[in-house]
Amino acid sequence: MPTYRDEVVVLRTHKLGEADRILTLLSRQHGKVRAVAKGVRRTSSRFGARLEPFMVADVQLYQGRSLDIVQQAESLGSYGSEIAVHYDRYTAASAMVEAADRLNEAEATPQQYLLLVGGLRALSRGDHAARSILDSYLLRAMSLSGWAPGLEDCTRCGATGPHDAFVAQLGGVVCADCAPAGAARIAPETGALLRSLIAGEWEAVDAGSAQASAAASGLIAAYAQWHLERGIRSLALVTNTGEAGL
Repeated sequence: MPTYRDEVVVLRTHKLGEADRILTLLSRQHGKVRAVAKGVRRTSSRFGARLEPFMVADVQLYQGRSLDIVQQAESLGSYGSEIAVHYDRYTAASAMVEAADRLNEAEATPQQYLLLVGGLRALSRGDHAARSILDSYLLRAMSLSGWAPGLEDCTRCGATGPHDAFVAQLGGVVCADCAPAGAARIAPETGALLRSLIAGEWEAVDAGSAQASAAASGLIAAYAQWHLERGIRSLALVTNTGEAGL
């Protein structure tokens, strides 16, 4: 059976036996991979902390029948330690890798890998508010998977926007004529913030008000979970506050 090498992000891990772990990895070239890291839970393991969640590594894997086997691992990004000590960063990262796991069930792309790595790097450095990084990631990852939300013109009839109603089931914003009863209404600032988040316009995102950020986060969470067809459990723990303890 062949061996292969790739760059990976560790999405999640499960204990196996006394010393091994099963890893779920998002790779740059081979999509989502499940592999066994033998002996990784021993203190003498040569892999150590390189294969913990949120870590980025260059790995060599042996292709097995059901699970591949990690043979080598070299760290490319030690983001886990900086993320884990901040509650808001940790919960945002947990939601990001959970979403990545769901979005890449069938076929992943290098763009999905690079987007996740960029998000985890930004979280580890505290470049922006953790919730904003998560929101931008969710919008862009959904777009890469073919579920880009409509944030300007009506997603139902195409009427020129912007519009002030948002319906996740209809794919984004809708005009007054198409909006069903009870549709969520969004303020102009919230709509502008949503467009900045998906475009990665961070100066505008960072300048957004707390109220607009909270409203945008709620809409993004509803949209992502509707299209993924099941909840992202980690989102329940994510807050819109700054660093933990503030």
